Amino acid sequence: MADEEKEKKEEKKSKKGMSPVLKWIIVLFAVVILGAAGFAGWKYYEINFSSSKKAADEQEEQIVQEPGLWSMESQIVNLMDNNGERYLKTTIQIEVSSKDCLSELDLVKPKILDSILGLLSSKKYKEIAGFEGKQRLKDEIAVRLNGYLTKGQIRRVYFTEFLIQ
Repeated sequence: MADEEKEKKEEKKSKKGMSPVLKWIIVLFAVVILGAAGFAGWKYYEINFSSSKKAADEQEEQIVQEPGLWSMESQIVNLMDNNGERYLKTTIQIEVSSKDCLSELDLVKPKILDSILGLLSSKKYKEIAGFEGKQRLKDEIAVRLNGYLTKGQIRRVYFTEFLIQ
């Protein structure tokens, strides 16, 4: 009987499985492996992607250009209504997307002035009297001027003087 009891105890020990010390060693080993893998992944990401991010940021800084303002002298035109008895006097400032556009606008200035004069003289008082009319006129001017540009675009049109008499 004593032999049977010893065999039962040995079977119970073998059925219980691993000892608690062995379990802690395995858990500790798994934590060390996971930590090392995480550290290696972080270093890989830092080396490979931070340098490309820096290069992308530098390219973006080079692409972004400062906007500039281009001034036109005052323009006086007769309006279409009342047999040309009303006239419009405007001074226009043009905001462009980059400084390169300024030199391009200077090159085609006679064409731009002709186009703007034609547009302004084709308007009637009722078309440009209100706020909405002025906004539409600004949009039309921007569209016409963008047709002349290749290096950038017109961002905004400003009326610094707008007198109808």
